[in-house]
Amino acid sequence: MNIIIPMAGLGKRLRPHTLTTAKPLLPIAGKPIVHRLVEDIARVCPEKINNIGFIVHPSFGKQVEADLKAVAKAVGAEGKIYYQEQAMGISHALLFAGELFEGKVIVAFADTLFRADFKLDTNKDGTIWVQRVENPSQFGVVKLNAQGEIIELIEKPSAFVSDLAIIGIYFFKHGEKLRTEMQYLLDNDIKEKGEYQFTTALENLKKKGAIFVPGQVLEWLDCGNKDNMVQTNQRYLEIIKDQKLVSEKATLKNSILLQPVFIADGVIIENSVIGPHVSIGNDSKISDSCISNSIVQKNCSIRNALLKNSLLGNYVEVEGTAANVDAGDYTRI
Repeated sequence: MNIIIPMAGLGKRLRPHTLTTAKPLLPIAGKPIVHRLVEDIARVCPEKINNIGFIVHPSFGKQVEADLKAVAKAVGAEGKIYYQEQAMGISHALLFAGELFEGKVIVAFADTLFRADFKLDTNKDGTIWVQRVENPSQFGVVKLNAQGEIIELIEKPSAFVSDLAIIGIYFFKHGEKLRTEMQYLLDNDIKEKGEYQFTTALENLKKKGAIFVPGQVLEWLDCGNKDNMVQTNQRYLEIIKDQKLVSEKATLKNSILLQPVFIADGVIIENSVIGPHVSIGNDSKISDSCISNSIVQKNCSIRNALLKNSLLGNYVEVEGTAANVDAGDYTRI
């Protein structure tokens, strides 16, 4: 089994955080989004994951590439890096990792996490992960027949056709067939809205007899913008609250932790109340403050502050502030 993760986008909705860090490497409950995603997939995958291909922008740099290879190694796979410089659609992006489209393949977009209680059936031609939503007009959705098979994929329908939204994770039994359909789009310059669309390749596979089924997840956790990041961090902490989340290498003095919280190595907390639903990265220092429902990344300094629903980058300094803060790296407030 191979996994391909296209993540070359620059994450503009999460700026200023993505000016210095690739969006999939931003932390949720102490681990990068893409690390959580790979772990989530591994839990529902019944077969060994051999390779994980990360399609990145060249500007991400060597450290990001090393971090991604470490994510793959953590689940026993080999990480491979591929480059996409110009955004020309998902089919275009995926073909940079074309060598991995052999046999069983999972394609997963790196800004979504999920909870599921099913084991992937790798005997099916394909599975598209979906979640029931209240407002399907904002999403791509699937339409099913009486046998529960996917008969149509509709992008942001104006009239109701289905409430099963596509969350951005797909399984294919024959990766080489998908590669052929994507390459056909490029070879014949078949575009929609100026891009080589993934859904066009999927529709062509269906027309040739492939049967896709839905894999309905229990919960879909989006990481597309700051507020969604904070909410997903909150939910993920609830999901993993029985795990050991407070490092023994953290220092707490005259402080209260309202669980669940994640506290990393080297954190110092004095005269403060932290939580619930707070993640604090390595070597951050907090004093005389109250923080709830927030993500604080590495090497931050927070003094005499009241923060909630906040997202702080690395090396952020906050003092004497009561606010909902969205601060990129090296900001002083």
